[in-house]
Amino acid sequence: MRGVTAIVIKHHIPSDRQGQYYTIDFFVPENVEKITVSYDYYRKGGGVLSDLKPSNTVDIGLEDEVGRFLGWSGSAHRTISVSEYDSSAGYLCTRINSGNWKIIVGAYHIMPQGVDVTYNIEFQLKQTRLLYGDLHIHSNASDGSLSAYEIGLLARKKGLDFVALANHNNFAENYSLPHIDGLTFIPAVEWTHYKGHINLFGVENPFENSFVANTKEEMHSLIDNAKSKGATVSVNHPKCRFCPYLWEDENAFDMMEIWNGPMRKTNERAIEWWTSLLSKGRKIPIVGGSDFHKPKSLAKLGNPVTAVYSPSPSKEDILGSIRRGRAFVCQKADNLRLDLKYENCIMGESAKYKSEIPLKIEGNFDKAYLVTEQGETPITLQNGIAEAFIKQTKFAYIKLYRGFGRLRHIYAVSNPIYFDEE
Repeated sequence: MRGVTAIVIKHHIPSDRQGQYYTIDFFVPENVEKITVSYDYYRKGGGVLSDLKPSNTVDIGLEDEVGRFLGWSGSAHRTISVSEYDSSAGYLCTRINSGNWKIIVGAYHIMPQGVDVTYNIEFQLKQTRLLYGDLHIHSNASDGSLSAYEIGLLARKKGLDFVALANHNNFAENYSLPHIDGLTFIPAVEWTHYKGHINLFGVENPFENSFVANTKEEMHSLIDNAKSKGATVSVNHPKCRFCPYLWEDENAFDMMEIWNGPMRKTNERAIEWWTSLLSKGRKIPIVGGSDFHKPKSLAKLGNPVTAVYSPSPSKEDILGSIRRGRAFVCQKADNLRLDLKYENCIMGESAKYKSEIPLKIEGNFDKAYLVTEQGETPITLQNGIAEAFIKQTKFAYIKLYRGFGRLRHIYAVSNPIYFDEE
């Protein structure tokens, strides 16, 4: 199994502990995303009459590093697991922190000679993987037609790993998001204002009181309060004809939604504006979202997606990686891979420009365009890699196209590597 370490604990339960509960400590190292505990012991007999025969019965439960009770399964299951995004039935989903955790032992019935129990504990370590998600979805908590659960099931059918339900100016749903295996829900609110729409990611309630703001000063107060709570601020469809970003402030947001719904002129203008801000020296990560409201509409769930290189499927790791620019935006979740490297720096990071160092483009495509302050330059990959020597620039990112002639359209846009002067 990828990125797994394990320990084995051999434990003897004497017969005089029958009927007691107690704990066994085990140490959880750093950088763990999931813990799986399996245990085995001798149990005499079997078949439909096994419960009527005297035998050993050992129950199991789990506590975390601060003594918080996480769950109990009795002797019904020989294997249990916990993680932030997926846990066994009867166990809480929780972030895995390093420290001394505890197995709760239930010595329900122990034979006179006692019983030896072997606990196998596996730690699945965090390891970078590419996850695909839609960061702009509306449910029936605002003006969408599907429930959060229905959206989650549809998202899994479309191969998505995470979603953000960004309903207009309300956050109640964030407190009751469903659990769907393999899918991470990122809390979000779309702050919907007559001067522009902004997504506030990562906290259940980003508002101090309400969403109302009528002046630039009140807007700043609202945004600053959301950030103080830990929210990440992303401007939505900034060049939309119907609801553009009109605040006279280019610094209020941390990220930019350059691609909203189907690729069209609105998104091309957003990409152009983002590129102009990069030329001014701004370092702004990009995201994309479908703005899905209902089936059978032009805005399809998962078109586009934000593809993020994340160390785990937890909402904190996904959003943290997006904030750092470890992501690209593409038309759909189709296993596209795209990354940039420059010496020891990766996509989303800042590098010291050196004329003798090439930029490396990696991906499972043949042709792309390298975008810098000097414009777009065609790039051809061989065996999934291309190298390009660039002139001094503040940024470099990749743009992919699909189709020909008038049917040619943008298919993917990467975050940049940023450059400081040599």
